[in-house]
Amino acid sequence: MPRARTATKRPSETTGSRAGGRPRDPALDEAIILATRARLVRDGYSRMTLGDIAADAGVSRPTLYRRWSHKLDLVADALDYGFRKQRDLYDVDLSGLEPREAFVEAVRRLDPAYSNPDAMVLMGNFAGEVIHTPELLEMLRQHAVEPRVTLVEKVLSELQASGAVSQDIDRHTIATMCFGSYFGAFYRGDRREEIPESVVAVLWPVIAA
Repeated sequence: MPRARTATKRPSETTGSRAGGRPRDPALDEAIILATRARLVRDGYSRMTLGDIAADAGVSRPTLYRRWSHKLDLVADALDYGFRKQRDLYDVDLSGLEPREAFVEAVRRLDPAYSNPDAMVLMGNFAGEVIHTPELLEMLRQHAVEPRVTLVEKVLSELQASGAVSQDIDRHTIATMCFGSYFGAFYRGDRREEIPESVVAVLWPVIAA
């Protein structure tokens, strides 16, 4: 049975003054967050320790423990740090593009490595933790997967409304297939830069009105 976890504070909530203590140093917080993200890629969740992260960030263990006493809470904030920087990728207006090009651009933004070259490794590490720490995969699902596939579904819906795309397509399945193409390319050793055009070249003749 998945273990319950305590409510995780976001960086915006943890930054500031501690009760009865000195103000928090945002630079130290960011150093710890960045060290955590690097360790997640290099060692994975299970192998990394708070002591390793403190050493990588150049802070003492008490400094880290005052901020995050549990590894999962630190990882949640480290992931949120990256998710917040990527949110503008999904809130984008592609209506000024030609229909086919709008679809290509939406598929391009599906790429897990669009703004983080380590994303595929990170996702693989988290998938490997699904039995012991399912919360990690749920974080990815909620913040890194759904916003991407939702963008593709939204673009396809807009193309349907404009009459460029058939009304009877399955937007959910198409978006899922496009997302999966990046993982297929990763494992086959194909160039991910070519995926958007290649995928749309196959799908467009089928879905275009």
